[in-house]
Amino acid sequence: MLSTYSPQPHARTLTAQHRKGQNMTVLVTGGCGYIGAHVVHALHQAGEQVVVVDDLSYGKPTRIEGSRLYGMDIAAPGAGERLAEIMKAEGVDSVIHFAARKQVGESVEKPLWYYQQNINGMLNVLIGMRDSGAKKLVFSSSAATYGVPPVDVVPEDVVPMLPINPYGQTKLFGEWMARACEQPFGIRFCALRYFNVAGCGPVELEDPAILNLIPMLFNRLKQGKAPAIFGDDYPTPDGTCVRDYIHVSDLADAHIAALKYLDRDERKYDAFNVGTGEGTSVRQIVDEVKKVTGLPFKEAVMGRRAGDPPHLIGSPKRINEEMGWRAKYDVEDIVKSAWDAWQANPEHHIDVDTWKQAD
Repeated sequence: MLSTYSPQPHARTLTAQHRKGQNMTVLVTGGCGYIGAHVVHALHQAGEQVVVVDDLSYGKPTRIEGSRLYGMDIAAPGAGERLAEIMKAEGVDSVIHFAARKQVGESVEKPLWYYQQNINGMLNVLIGMRDSGAKKLVFSSSAATYGVPPVDVVPEDVVPMLPINPYGQTKLFGEWMARACEQPFGIRFCALRYFNVAGCGPVELEDPAILNLIPMLFNRLKQGKAPAIFGDDYPTPDGTCVRDYIHVSDLADAHIAALKYLDRDERKYDAFNVGTGEGTSVRQIVDEVKKVTGLPFKEAVMGRRAGDPPHLIGSPKRINEEMGWRAKYDVEDIVKSAWDAWQANPEHHIDVDTWKQAD
């Protein structure tokens, strides 16, 4: 049974025929999550009609600004057929596919679950598109597809591409699956390989999970604890890992640019890095957090974490040239926007005036 949450009950009667002459609809899987909700926001800003499919394991239904929400697990048996029904009923011509499990460490502990969730999810999205005639697919891929690349600034065509964890493997295999469906089913596909996504657009869209570096630092501070740096003995300028941080609002704009790119008949590429091409070390992020929050903390240095490459920066040359997309925000903007969103949430607001480090 398909459950639907409908803030606009009258809209459910709209069929593909009623929509002739209007924009077609974009279906966003995982649209209630951190990145998904920012993309739904950007689609609304661009005047698109949006429907969302999400199992609400991380996302919140309040974040999608009145888009219709279908509550379902896209990796479940029969989900492909249900997705096809939704796509037909809603007049969907484009899909942006986020819904997936995304923790690198967890994927190492639970590889079979990650294969089951992420590969079946992609399989069902492609079945839904094949059976409904939806033609455009933007896939949320990852820099984890590169593993430990042999160069510091990674181009999309680097060889070898050897992901070092099941999460990265599922993203690379997802790209292969979509590519294989282009010719037989006429699906137009591109993959966006994100680097380290951070920051926040509208404060109500803050990252709900404490899984990424900046929310983890804020969460430690909330508890009066020292933010932790994992490893300061890497072969990098200050000894801490260097990453390419991309503002989530810039990333959302890249998805809008990707949908437009798929309208072109002549397309040279189907995989694009989404990053800035600039590296920022973990210590530089910690220093920025100190500056933006004004909290007088002393960070702790711990041992290295398994599986962290010392240096991972994406070359944005291809997306700059082919789609005309460029990142607008820098690391200061990222940390400041994340802090504003953190402080706007009464559940974890930090009183800066009375804050003391407890350890």
